[in-house]
Amino acid sequence: MPDQLLYATEAALNGLMAGVLYSLVALGFVLIFKASGIFNYAQGVLALFAALTLVGFQNGQVPFAHLINAVFGTDLHHFGWQLPALVAIVLTAGVMVALAIVIERYVLKHLVNQPPIILFMATIGMAYFLEGFGDIMWGADIKKLDVGLPQGLNETIDAVTFEAFGYGFFIDNLDIVASVVAALLVISLTLFSQYSKQGRALRAVADDHQAALSVGISLRFIWVLVWSIAGFVALVAGIMWGSKSGVQFSLSLIALKALPVLMLGGFTSIPGAIVGGLIIGMGEKLFEFFIGPMIGGATENWFAYVLALLFLVFRPQGLFGEKIIERV
Repeated sequence: MPDQLLYATEAALNGLMAGVLYSLVALGFVLIFKASGIFNYAQGVLALFAALTLVGFQNGQVPFAHLINAVFGTDLHHFGWQLPALVAIVLTAGVMVALAIVIERYVLKHLVNQPPIILFMATIGMAYFLEGFGDIMWGADIKKLDVGLPQGLNETIDAVTFEAFGYGFFIDNLDIVASVVAALLVISLTLFSQYSKQGRALRAVADDHQAALSVGISLRFIWVLVWSIAGFVALVAGIMWGSKSGVQFSLSLIALKALPVLMLGGFTSIPGAIVGGLIIGMGEKLFEFFIGPMIGGATENWFAYVLALLFLVFRPQGLFGEKIIERV
């Protein structure tokens, strides 16, 4: 096999793995949108907040330590103990459920039947609030996240490809784990959405808040449920991204890369979030490999958005989204 084709194949495989990480964030957007018709701008910040909380629990960090020290003149930083990764993950999941309850009680409850733009603006406000709250609660320094996931070169793939082609492919173990987790999430969420009573209620709430209330569906319970699930998905995404690149406030910007994923896959399709992520991930790597050197490189920064723009022009509902036709 020619060397150029080998390099392109390796780039494509790494692109697919990167696309899975994009998809994990996009899943949270799809869940919220399917249940309430809200585009949740805060999903990326939820992933950041979950990762910050997880690291804080693991390291025994004192919440609001900087604020407490500034007000009372103390020198508190850590409790002096560390939690096992599994315990810290369970506690963080509990925090995300509590956050969902707070969001429903103090934000969403007051916005029933409001125009979508009002709900969207509310999520923008939540995003900036959570980012600042996370900063005050856990500090703004870059944190290392280690929950025991394998990382680094997968030696089996490297050995097999070297034996077959004379060139070993570099595939990160963490990306493989993320792919498996994303597949399990998609299967679970699809089954939940299609076959469970709560899943059908989610779709009813998204279609019409007032009609859902009239048939006995608890809007408050549904919103708490879906924001809790989205918080869990955000936790998974935060673990994967935080393990890969450290927990830092730029983590919230991964939400921006999820936007083209949603435009390709469709805002209402859980499998579409995965397919869209794979297309974006592989497409940007191959475009950078073949076209980047001709135009100065750095195409990964804008390729996804150009591709999404083309989809908006020719197929605005995405590959798997529902085509909505309004008659007047």
